[in-house]
Amino acid sequence: MHTGFDTLAIAVKTMLPPDLLEYLEEQKQIEEQEQREVLIDWNGVQLHLKGHGGSGYRFITSGGPMGANWAFKKPNAKDPWGVRVSFGATFLATLGLGAARAHLDKVLERLGMRTNADDISISRVDICTDILSPDFELSPEAFVMHSSANRRDYVSGFDASVNGKSGRVTSVTIGSTRARQVIIYDKRLEVIQKQKSHWWAIWNKTLEARGIPPLNPKDSSAKVWRVKFRAGKDLLRDTWNIRTWADLFARFGDLCAQTGQVVRYTDPVVSDRNRARWPNHPLWEIACAEIGSELIEMREGEDSNPVKAVIRQQHISTLLKNIRGSTVTLAALEGVEFDALSDFFVQTGKKLAKDVQGEPEHLAKMLVNAGEKYTFVQ
Repeated sequence: MHTGFDTLAIAVKTMLPPDLLEYLEEQKQIEEQEQREVLIDWNGVQLHLKGHGGSGYRFITSGGPMGANWAFKKPNAKDPWGVRVSFGATFLATLGLGAARAHLDKVLERLGMRTNADDISISRVDICTDILSPDFELSPEAFVMHSSANRRDYVSGFDASVNGKSGRVTSVTIGSTRARQVIIYDKRLEVIQKQKSHWWAIWNKTLEARGIPPLNPKDSSAKVWRVKFRAGKDLLRDTWNIRTWADLFARFGDLCAQTGQVVRYTDPVVSDRNRARWPNHPLWEIACAEIGSELIEMREGEDSNPVKAVIRQQHISTLLKNIRGSTVTLAALEGVEFDALSDFFVQTGKKLAKDVQGEPEHLAKMLVNAGEKYTFVQ
């Protein structure tokens, strides 16, 4: 259904220029005064400035679902790694790894932060594949780990976590975030629970290209399982010496091939007590083949606008439901009967329209602020 990079986190050896630092401090004061995320614009780079820092970073910003998250430290000569950038699943699924690299370089240049090839340190890479398998049932006991479990670059059964309810396992995670991690989980369930409805558009575009009818979100039998390989900081740097872009392109494919060998999801043979001889489950064979195929050169190249439209429509739908619910609650408080509810909605709309005439400056500012909040899905 989909195969591609899912998360990319990078540390950059550079610091905020004095003029940009001054600008961010001014915008942070506005944020603190007005208690809202501020849309900053520096040389054409638009980001939402959060009201908090964290993990040593003074400024936390977001470029929206089709951008990156940027964190900046206050300049410190003793700590030259002053920037952290992370790309999420939506960006990487629709635009690909090459676009992430180009976006990073372009934004750094516009922010006045010039870097060299060695000033990049990749600290996390996730790659995944989504498989449509209605009859698949996830079993934690089917995982087989490499015998060298005491090595940091491998994993052990004690590093496993299992999620599910009503006797059905929906997610199993093997390993640790800083090293090697393998995750199999019910992606359809996550999409529904977390309202990530743009994934239906991504999956159905794949089906459309193959002449297959689209998935129906309401069809519970249309289960999509995600297999994810995650390489954390320790595995990338200490074991594979992957830090720069050149290192990633040269060795990440080998890293993933090894992951598919040292951790396996199998089809258990009850009569054979030697788990190492259990054959791979067909789902695992498909996942390893998909991830291994054209791994580094992989680029989806999809137009992001349909995904933006889905995300925007999801916000609109949620807001309309909130407006309806609040208006019904208001009607109940004012003792309105059901027969008069429709007229009450109209009357409430007229009252709100009068507010535009009574407080034009305040509401104009609210409209601008709302527009800034959702600028990245317009």
